[in-house]
Amino acid sequence: KEEQNEENPWIESIKTIGLSVILAIGIRQFVAEARYIPSGSMLPTLQINDRLIIDKLGYKFRDPQRGDIVVFNPTNELKTQYKDAFIKRIVGVPEDRVELKNGKVYVNDKIVEETYVASDLNPAELEARKVNHQKTRIDVCPPDKRFLSEPVTVPPDSYLVMGDNRNHSYDGRCWGFVPYENIIGRAIFRFWPLDTIGSIDELPLYK
Repeated sequence: KEEQNEENPWIESIKTIGLSVILAIGIRQFVAEARYIPSGSMLPTLQINDRLIIDKLGYKFRDPQRGDIVVFNPTNELKTQYKDAFIKRIVGVPEDRVELKNGKVYVNDKIVEETYVASDLNPAELEARKVNHQKTRIDVCPPDKRFLSEPVTVPPDSYLVMGDNRNHSYDGRCWGFVPYENIIGRAIFRFWPLDTIGSIDELPLYK
């Protein structure tokens, strides 16, 4: 009688689970991971509690581009107050010359037509924004922060990011640039809620 060489079902199950865990960790570490949106800083593009897939591999083959929605770790300036990752849109890439004038973004002396930006200001608030520094409804930047009131050039290996909901976004207008090494990946797909499932539109910016 031929001897059967079958493994214990429990051992087989443990191996399967272990392999699945290793694959899951590997995928999350190097390929993609899920993230959720905790705030309204990216409205109307991304809603609070949206669930997204973040591509962590793409930037190994191409540089981040204007218009990309990226997840990144807090900069050195932000680490003392924040531990969680941020999600914002890239508006300036290395060597771009960026300026804010009357609440509008100019890149290399050309206005950026940001069709995705939330706009719900009343006339009085619009008038209040006609100042050199970026004033918003909730004053997301301290009064002494005048970053981008004059043209600035994005340094090498760095990016300027902003939230689509400009009046409620603590972003690069307040604390400057994001180093490339801080970028975790690019938001590419929304899988929750089900009625908005699908790829995240890549809206073109001035190039």
